[in-house]
Amino acid sequence: MIHFPFTKGLNNIDVNIDAYPDFSELLIDRELSWLDFNERVLELAEDSNLPLLERVRFLAIFSSNLDDFYMIRVATVKRKIENGVIEKNLAGLTPNDLLSKVLSKSRELADRQAALFHQELKPALEAEDINIVSWKILTDIEKIYLNEYFLNTIFPVLTPLAVDPSHPFPYISGLSLNLAVIVSHKDLKDQFFARVKVPPVLPRFIQTHKSLKNRFITLEEVIAANLQELFPGMNIEDFYTFRVTRNQDFELDEEDSEDLLETMEQELLQRSFGPPVRLEVDRNIKPYLLNRLMEELEITENEVIHNQEPIDLTCLNQIADLDCKALKYPVFRGKTPSLFLETEGEDSETFFNALRKNEILLHHPYDSFTGSVVRFLENAASDPNVLAIKQTLYRTSGDSPIVEALIEAAEAGKQVLAVVEIRARFDELANVRWARK
Repeated sequence: MIHFPFTKGLNNIDVNIDAYPDFSELLIDRELSWLDFNERVLELAEDSNLPLLERVRFLAIFSSNLDDFYMIRVATVKRKIENGVIEKNLAGLTPNDLLSKVLSKSRELADRQAALFHQELKPALEAEDINIVSWKILTDIEKIYLNEYFLNTIFPVLTPLAVDPSHPFPYISGLSLNLAVIVSHKDLKDQFFARVKVPPVLPRFIQTHKSLKNRFITLEEVIAANLQELFPGMNIEDFYTFRVTRNQDFELDEEDSEDLLETMEQELLQRSFGPPVRLEVDRNIKPYLLNRLMEELEITENEVIHNQEPIDLTCLNQIADLDCKALKYPVFRGKTPSLFLETEGEDSETFFNALRKNEILLHHPYDSFTGSVVRFLENAASDPNVLAIKQTLYRTSGDSPIVEALIEAAEAGKQVLAVVEIRARFDELANVRWARK
């Protein structure tokens, strides 16, 4: 039985689902609906009427969204299956049915994304003299430059890990990009597996030469071309890129927690150690190596995504950030309301006197948030007549001027109360830090 409460003036309505066998056809599953939403982001990347670098940006956003979807939504469905849940949801799907549909749809979207990048966006970028090239087409001068870059910049932050009877399969962190390498001794036939993590501290796209501004190669290709430096005296038999997505959802028992903030911090430390929910591999990977990865990571075939390199297109944000104004939306800057413009450079008393004249309607982002709301709080923090500031914060940036204003007010002796939403998805760590501060 479902109970639908309606607004005042209407009676509450109870609907017995069993009496309406087709009721589920009226509802859309939440997870499938979310995939439809992300499909619309992909459609923006497919829209040839948009500026080229904006389409590239939407493709990166689509990738990031899909990562989040697997880490939270797919992970939640898998947990239900592991807990033995077999009941249908309101949309008429069991967890197993839903997982099958979700994985099929997300794989279809990933294929569309790869086809769009390689068949349309990459050639369009080349037409604008923005080139993403492979090692085999580099000139000798470019190879010399990149080999030096490898030795001076990349090599020091690499830690290859080999797997043998005395060294177990290494832990693969979530969303990290890795090279799976098969090496052998030159005098022996035995082969063994090694893993090289592509360092996230370096840019994913590297200029092929300092004189070539918009000609790039991926970081993993430079590492692959120099694997012999990592395994001297060994034969490099094969290598492929792969990426693992882990369950980053967690359940927080607020009622049993004596210190919610401390419990949240402990859960965040465990988040990166969740079980795998997706394995992305180079579509040309050899079956024996894929089977090895699936066995070690305890991943099933339907959780594997075969991609055309480069894997993980969130890196396209770096390309979208290129300084090519003609390939982007015109720059938009919010306007500062005229009443606030008149008070710029004045003291807080002048600012608040302007507010007393009349109400000011703000429409963000068309009206500047910094020139209005942030200035309001900064003036409140410094005004001697302000005794208290009470603020609710949901998401905070790394250098939030609002939090800085609240800290300034507290240091000035004002009563400051800030309610911080520490469970804002994927902003938990930043919000915990601000709450501590």
